[in-house]
Amino acid sequence: MGVSFDKIDGVIWYDGRLVPWADANVHILTHGLHYASCVFEGERAYGGKVFKSTEHSERLKNSANILDFEIPYSVAEIDAAKQLVIDKNNLPDAYLRPIAWRGSEMMGVSAPTNTIHLAIAAWDWPSYFDPAEKLKGIRMCMAEYRRPDPATIPAMAKASGLYMICTISKHKAERAGYADAMMLDWQGRVAECTGANVFFVKDGKIHTPIADCFLAGITRATAIDLASRRGLEVIERRIMPEELDGFTECFITGTAAEVTPVSEIGQWKFTPGKISEQLMADYSAEVQPKGTAAAAA
Repeated sequence: MGVSFDKIDGVIWYDGRLVPWADANVHILTHGLHYASCVFEGERAYGGKVFKSTEHSERLKNSANILDFEIPYSVAEIDAAKQLVIDKNNLPDAYLRPIAWRGSEMMGVSAPTNTIHLAIAAWDWPSYFDPAEKLKGIRMCMAEYRRPDPATIPAMAKASGLYMICTISKHKAERAGYADAMMLDWQGRVAECTGANVFFVKDGKIHTPIADCFLAGITRATAIDLASRRGLEVIERRIMPEELDGFTECFITGTAAEVTPVSEIGQWKFTPGKISEQLMADYSAEVQPKGTAAAAA
């Protein structure tokens, strides 16, 4: 186990200023802790630049609006703060965590006048990996919990409370020897993994669930764009679990996962192949600064 996250050396951007890492704290009676009035982003910097920084900042602001609060910084200010954190911590290849939450002025379900805070932390996370090792594919199981009906939750917000069932499901999967778990939606259709979107390949075409009851990831959109550039057809549709027998390849996408092939989901087996490998390579090229045109046919 590495260094505890409260003991990392560095600085965190907190409500408009850089503070020592150890001083970036909240009170125990913070509303965001008790009632999950909290939104966040997961982002990566490659070569000193945050990939799709503005898209992430826009989504952070939108997530807050869905949870009925306004982050008191503009998208441009958030983008600049993220870059400052990368530069001041000297982290060219890093993971970033912007997070906004309701403060501690009032405790109770209703807290409309609580201060809205914003913090941005970053830590070392090199993006290099052995493609041959990654191409073996990860093993996943089926999650016990399903993604809730979007009529019951704010499904389009990247809100902290929505990840509770993801943590439960991933812990259970890891205890059973799997890397992750795939979740169904409230109607029993394929949805996503605990922290990543999922894609399948059949007859040279890519299939992925419609993202209307779970987050349509920014990495997901990037993968769809990269596939389109390659002339690959991407079909967004409802996918039932029994269909998984007919797919040859499977991969997941996310800021942390990037593009990661899958070899197994429960009883279903897949063989990571040329489409997964191509998109892995294209994504690796795409995220590099000044490398947006690298994924050419």
